[in-house]
Amino acid sequence: MKIVYTYSQQYTSNEEEADFDRPETISTIYNGLISLGHQVERLEVSGPASRVAARLEAISPDMIFNTALGKRNKTRDAFYPGLFQHLGIPYTGSDSYVCTVTSDKRLTKMLVASSGIPTPRWVFVHRLDQVESVSLTYPLIIKPNFEGSSKGILQDSVIETPDELKIRLPQLLIRYPSGVLIEEFISGKDIIVPFLEKISYRTGGILPACEYVFDPDVVADRKHIFYDYSLQHDLRDAVSVKVPASIDQNHQSRLIQLSRTACSELDIRDFARLDYRLSTDDKLYFIEANPLPSLEPGAAIYAAAMLAGLKSIESVLDAIIRSAAERFGVPVRIRDRRRKRAIKVGLTYNLKRSVAKHANDDDSDAEFDSQTTIDAIAGAIVSQGHDVVKIEAGPELPSIISSMPLDLVFNIAEGIHGRARESQIPSILELLSIPYVGSDPATLSICLDKVLAKKMVREVGIHTAGFMVMRTGNERIPKDLKFPVILKPVAEGSSKGVMGFSVVEDENQLRQLAKNMISKYHQSVLVEEYLHGREFTVGLLGEVRPRVLPPMEVVFNNTTDRYHVYSFEHKLAVTNAVRYEVPAKVDYHLMKSLEQVARNAFFALGCRDVARIDLRMDDKNHIHFIECNPLPGLTPGWSDLCLISEAAGMDYSTLIGEIMAPAIRRMRSKDRRIRVSGQSTG
Repeated sequence: MKIVYTYSQQYTSNEEEADFDRPETISTIYNGLISLGHQVERLEVSGPASRVAARLEAISPDMIFNTALGKRNKTRDAFYPGLFQHLGIPYTGSDSYVCTVTSDKRLTKMLVASSGIPTPRWVFVHRLDQVESVSLTYPLIIKPNFEGSSKGILQDSVIETPDELKIRLPQLLIRYPSGVLIEEFISGKDIIVPFLEKISYRTGGILPACEYVFDPDVVADRKHIFYDYSLQHDLRDAVSVKVPASIDQNHQSRLIQLSRTACSELDIRDFARLDYRLSTDDKLYFIEANPLPSLEPGAAIYAAAMLAGLKSIESVLDAIIRSAAERFGVPVRIRDRRRKRAIKVGLTYNLKRSVAKHANDDDSDAEFDSQTTIDAIAGAIVSQGHDVVKIEAGPELPSIISSMPLDLVFNIAEGIHGRARESQIPSILELLSIPYVGSDPATLSICLDKVLAKKMVREVGIHTAGFMVMRTGNERIPKDLKFPVILKPVAEGSSKGVMGFSVVEDENQLRQLAKNMISKYHQSVLVEEYLHGREFTVGLLGEVRPRVLPPMEVVFNNTTDRYHVYSFEHKLAVTNAVRYEVPAKVDYHLMKSLEQVARNAFFALGCRDVARIDLRMDDKNHIHFIECNPLPGLTPGWSDLCLISEAAGMDYSTLIGEIMAPAIRRMRSKDRRIRVSGQSTG
């Protein structure tokens, strides 16, 4: 089957991302699906939903294997199942209705209690004046009503007295304004009942009950022992899963009965986890249901499934897929023959024939792509199910491409001559009315001209270093230009012309270097105030609402250097002079600031599909725009964007697919308009 694996990746230890999958979990699931013989595309869902929808429409999968969660709100678990339903694509797991219901702990308890399933006594509170109506038996436990992964549930969540409740409740309502659930605390132990719908007819998919076992040294000082946020996240190594749980046969049978009823009442499908407490006086109480349980290595569902005869993670994933396939009437391994024909994609490029090995070597081909990179991109496009035709972008390209039946062009050609050279191929494609990947000619021309790009982003309030332009080297130096300054050719990429000696400290050095650079590159020179702060590069994917990838920091290892310049020399070969930290080690505030500046620059310059924005901080920690590259390098394992995407959980094929998705959407939208126009005029 052609499967898209949708997930939310955990990048930080912040509570906001506590529900998301860790990188090792993502790799485990992805590799498991691959080993089952499926063609799998990974799709991390951070960013706008329009990007996810465009990507799914471009891939057109047989099935979505979903563990993704929406953004923080009461129905976030339901968001992606709802989107999949709207797109008409089969998916694993329960539908949006079930995910909405089970996200609400109060509503879930009401529904299961109506079927005779015992729950602790509880009240729902979303205003402070409701505290007076709480008439429960202490101790109580207070928890956010619409959160999972034990968010907001800590040791101090157990309330011993009414006075303590009055102190704790306002704090929780400020943090979780949608409401909190207050219920009688059940002294005892946590019991987990995994569910795999098609695994056992006799039990209705209910697997053997499990229990959490805690390191006694870690919980020794705790008055109340339960699976709280700290044990689930910060102290995860102190927790293990015991299966089967240490309960008698009567309790095991009772759990099967209760869980079958709960899954039926809630209409849970494919897989899930039900949580109970077994009290010290041997009574079972339903706590909550999770229709999107963790599938990380060591999860209870794997341990329980092993007792049911599923000996590997792959066999559990296969059971989930087969359950969903049966529900949607999709053959598990046979591709749908009605699927749309493959898209014929032209890959336009400039081939690198001379490779500079030193800073003084001929760098005329520096921006062009190697055969290895071209082949890698072509292979990634083929892996998406498309056909590829490689087309070198030489002077004869217009006549060649006009005679080819292409649906779409993936353009990485840099062009041959002139400061608008990057726009040459897209301009030809627009003339021939051939859809293509990437930004349009106007954006490509503006971004290649560093001066024009700076003027554009300044208009929307983005900081740039003070600068001037030299055309001869004899221009008057503005009085407000502050030394040291760095010199760069105005219209070059790949750091061409940017060397360690490009920073100068006085006017004489400036004029001499400017004249040398003008003579070598036959173009104007940008003279820009040197910024002493940290350097970052940020990748963006998408169109109307682009996804901002984690920022990468270029870290200069030699701290004794007076000036740090990410130069042409650094891009020639592996060097110890710099290292790349991705995601960058920044605090939350700086992370959001970098994302915002990059996004604003992307929009100001009219980018689409893909771009990489270079940013640098000054000595006061203000973020400045350096330049934008709407045709970033795509060499696997080497180019900045590829390193960034790997850190974001995307393999190379997925990155190329993400870049293509908006263009495929535009292509199909154009086809629909043509068909409609043809019908209306016929």
